[in-house]
Amino acid sequence: MNAPVALDAMGGDHAPRETVAGALLAAAAGVPVVLVGDEARLRQELAAQGGELPVVHAPEVIDMHAHATEVRRRRQASINVAMRLVREGEAEAAVSMGHSGATMAAALFTLGRVQGIERPAILAEIPSEAPSGRVHLIDAGANADVRPQHLLQFARMGAAYAERMSGVARPRVGLLSIGEEPTKGNQLVLEAHPLLAESGLNFVGNVEGRDVLADAADVIVTDGFTGNVVLKLAEGEAKILFGWIKQALTSSLKAKLGAWLAKDALRSLAARMDPAEYGAMPLLGVRGPAFIGHGASDRRAVKNALLRAHKMARSGLVEALAAVE
Repeated sequence: MNAPVALDAMGGDHAPRETVAGALLAAAAGVPVVLVGDEARLRQELAAQGGELPVVHAPEVIDMHAHATEVRRRRQASINVAMRLVREGEAEAAVSMGHSGATMAAALFTLGRVQGIERPAILAEIPSEAPSGRVHLIDAGANADVRPQHLLQFARMGAAYAERMSGVARPRVGLLSIGEEPTKGNQLVLEAHPLLAESGLNFVGNVEGRDVLADAADVIVTDGFTGNVVLKLAEGEAKILFGWIKQALTSSLKAKLGAWLAKDALRSLAARMDPAEYGAMPLLGVRGPAFIGHGASDRRAVKNALLRAHKMARSGLVEALAAVE
């Protein structure tokens, strides 16, 4: 029997209602799931939703306002229990929509780093004009301060992910900077550029902020501080843009008629831009698939996160990352 994906069912703003609902959707799609959290509450929620899933009891929760250091002290917290299931081979991956810092800390403390990886990094998939329909941004928030060799490791991990998870052959790797020329950028970028150029990766040089959503690269490498700003800017811009479109399409009877005629195309575009389509972001460089979702995730995001974790567990990616230097 295949090992299930362990879901921290107590993590997130809408847990356990939406986490349980998402888990049931994933199970219906063929992904084995085990819920981790307060057993009584989870059994009650499963009964209310008319579903059945295995549950592993975890009496504690690290809520969104707690400090990530609580991970070491609260050993029976749901995120810690989920990570231990992965470490012990009782689960193939762990997913949490809860405290992102606690999830990263639990993955590091419990699973440990892949040999040769100094800094695990978060990878975010952003809709773009690339042939795969997305660009892979790494790091998206795990490491605010890094050294040039860390960016090289991020590039190798991002390329491996794009190849195995998105089907991109020989992914193009770009280094985020303030200009295309190799002489442009801060000291980190200036020192990382020659490392990437000599790495054997399909390095296409520097890319600018305007290139992130264009067909300039399949993988964009940066530090976690900059990457998180880019990610949040993209998410915020998409939300504002759709608000403007909605206002324009409801501004007159003629506009409303046009909106009705274009509703299917608009629905498709909205789905492509919705972060819930990607579900959660993987923390690459730890010894097991670990995914970090948004606290506000709904059941569709939870389902997609579980599907992506299941796919990664079977992709051989973690083993491939062991070859990253």
